[in-house]
Amino acid sequence: MYMKVKRLIDVVLSLIGLIVLSPILLILILGIKIDSRGPVLFKQKRVGINKTHFNILKFRTMRIDTPKDTPTHLLGNPEQYITKMGKFLRKTSLDELPQIWNIFVGQMSIIGPRPALWNQFDLIAERDKFGANDVPPGLTGWAQINGRDELPIEVKAKLDGDYVEKIGLGMDVKCFFGTIVSVAKSDGVVEGGTGATAEKEIASGKENIPK
Repeated sequence: MYMKVKRLIDVVLSLIGLIVLSPILLILILGIKIDSRGPVLFKQKRVGINKTHFNILKFRTMRIDTPKDTPTHLLGNPEQYITKMGKFLRKTSLDELPQIWNIFVGQMSIIGPRPALWNQFDLIAERDKFGANDVPPGLTGWAQINGRDELPIEVKAKLDGDYVEKIGLGMDVKCFFGTIVSVAKSDGVVEGGTGATAEKEIASGKENIPK
């Protein structure tokens, strides 16, 4: 029953968001176009509910000559590809705003496990253990306010499972306001990867910035 209410909330709030945030969206679009050549939006294949695939939308933060279909954290030196506007968008998480459209059309929810890349097979398999692939992915979620990029895959998947187990209005409200605090403080943002992987790559002198 709650999932139907959750979908209604998603539609109403995403529609309001598109209308209210339209001036900010326009300013960001102009900033991206002025800063670098290329499209405003970046599309990336992600895993949706029941492991179906969809194209997530983001504001483009990297140059158009960036290697295709390569996660940012796997690039040898991603800093060279990130635009000036892109650094700002990533730091503030404003690059995620176009996902309001993904929410409006039903591919995502406001709250839920962050959608994995189609080729993050280890994360997908780990989430299967907790049923976290069986709910709509979210713009933000329980894992995002409890560590974000700092979390190793096993812990992230477990937190996503905890969300699924406790899913309800109270849990969603807690995630929503927790996200506002986390974004304001830039909690858990690691420029270099996630968990132990990040530490290893940073120690080797590589800079990887996952999104």
